[in-house]
Amino acid sequence: MPARPARASAVALLATLAALLGALFPATAAHAAGRTVQGGRLDWGIKSSFQSYVTGPVAKGAFKLKNGAATVGGSLFRFHSATGSYDPDSGAFEAAFSGGVGFQGHQKPDGTYELDLTVSRPTVKIDGGRGTLFADVSSKAKDTGAVTTQTQVPFATLGLGGVDMKGGGSPIVLTGIPATLTEQGARAFAGYYSAGAQLDPVSLSADVKAPAAGTAPSPRASAQTSQDPQAPQGAFADAAVDWGVRRTFREYVTGSVGQGKWTLAEGARDGGALFRFPQGKGAYDGRKGALDAAFAGTVHFTGAHLDLKLGKVSVKVENGKGVLSADVTTGTETKSAVALVEFDAKGLKTEGSLATLTEAPATLTEGGAQAFDSMYKAGTEMDPVSLSVALDATAKLPALPDLGSTAPPASPAASGPSPAPAAKAEESSNTGLYAALTVAVLLLAAGAAFLLLRRNRAAAAGAAEPAGAAERAEAAGAAGATEPTEPTDTEVADAPPTSQP
Repeated sequence: MPARPARASAVALLATLAALLGALFPATAAHAAGRTVQGGRLDWGIKSSFQSYVTGPVAKGAFKLKNGAATVGGSLFRFHSATGSYDPDSGAFEAAFSGGVGFQGHQKPDGTYELDLTVSRPTVKIDGGRGTLFADVSSKAKDTGAVTTQTQVPFATLGLGGVDMKGGGSPIVLTGIPATLTEQGARAFAGYYSAGAQLDPVSLSADVKAPAAGTAPSPRASAQTSQDPQAPQGAFADAAVDWGVRRTFREYVTGSVGQGKWTLAEGARDGGALFRFPQGKGAYDGRKGALDAAFAGTVHFTGAHLDLKLGKVSVKVENGKGVLSADVTTGTETKSAVALVEFDAKGLKTEGSLATLTEAPATLTEGGAQAFDSMYKAGTEMDPVSLSVALDATAKLPALPDLGSTAPPASPAASGPSPAPAAKAEESSNTGLYAALTVAVLLLAAGAAFLLLRRNRAAAAGAAEPAGAAERAEAAGAAGATEPTEPTDTEVADAPPTSQP
């Protein structure tokens, strides 16, 4: 008769075991479901020798950043706002980044360029241990001059030796990944390099998020109104102006000569390649394409022999021309409402309840030249100006570039990529729970086996009870790579001589 209680206990333990297994594995499956990539940056120089050629004494050209791209380190371009997906079980990863860079060189008498190449929207796809970098490429063939534009060209293969993409958390970090030009990439590169050419290594950091249950559709569609594009006029709900001042000036400030920094205050925000001055107030007339707005925020540049503060930024647009003004403080002296740059505002347009002007070319005024202590002459090209005006509360201003988490990938060494690139895999906050459940399941299984064994032996040998046995389970997880540090800003190849920003 002693077998019945043992059997009942064993059945109860096995039932509990089954319940725990049912709880454990669905939870694990749900945890490991595909995740969304949202936010992050990709740092890539494309090919440093190409940069040097374009900006050197032969091509006598330059590069221009587009759509919020920035420069970091000595020769890296930073692309932003990663979107995509990641599966921690398979390691499949896809992230598309915003921004672009255009190269122009060998200017002809008519003002056009023999060399004209733009690379934008780089996308990294990794699956099954293989990686590819795709990009939108517009180029002018160096032999025929024919211009081609292609979308998401498989531009480079990525060397993933030693990289385990499985089980990563957030952010996913890849550092110094070797990149090799593909056949399609060589054609898109206008024939400047052959397939198999080594490109600059790729580093990225991408935030991953678990998919939100029951996510509501975006309200943007319903927020758009049937308003006549030329009808809005008068006060508006909100506005912002985005302006980076001048790329090489920023690099000069933080470089080895300026040895300085900038500080934002009163609501101004840093978008990587631009500053946003928010909380615009004023009036907009869509029929005339006119805007008169004042914005919040200050940016203060300090460094060796440098103390320049810009605040109370304002913008006036009329007849297709715009002027950006600001209070300028140098040391203890402040000049009010100095017209700094003029810009082409013919692209100001209204769609629904949002008016926008995107990356309008801007040039320095006489007053602006004085504000910069004659470091630049009047007419010098400055960073472009972007405007966004919410005509009512339903409109949403465009987002700033999303660089993701604060800890970015490191800049590869000048001599080449790091010898051991790695994906940073952070453990989930539920790891402890899964480990505890696993141990509990193992203990229950051992207990059930012990009771069944006891019942069988008791039936065969009477009252003699065998000694119990204990089982032990250990679990080990792979540690992710140490998260690298922020690259140091230095002057880029096309920056002016060190005596002048």
